[in-house]
Amino acid sequence: MDIRKRLARNLRRLRQQRNLSQEAFAHDVGIHRTYISDLERGARNPTIILVDRLAQFLDVTPGALLDE
Repeated sequence: MDIRKRLARNLRRLRQQRNLSQEAFAHDVGIHRTYISDLERGARNPTIILVDRLAQFLDVTPGALLDE
């Protein structure tokens, strides 16, 4: 599976488990809501720094966002 699709699936799942909307999550992380939407559709290639920031906010390792 494409790594962007894995990130998309894991990011959406973890965000929803925390009952966060894309807008609330994006605000807390400090990025635009449409960027979160793009990530969750596999339409963007985030930097490793952003993957780390997303993981920190979700209280998981960066690897957990990229695992199958």
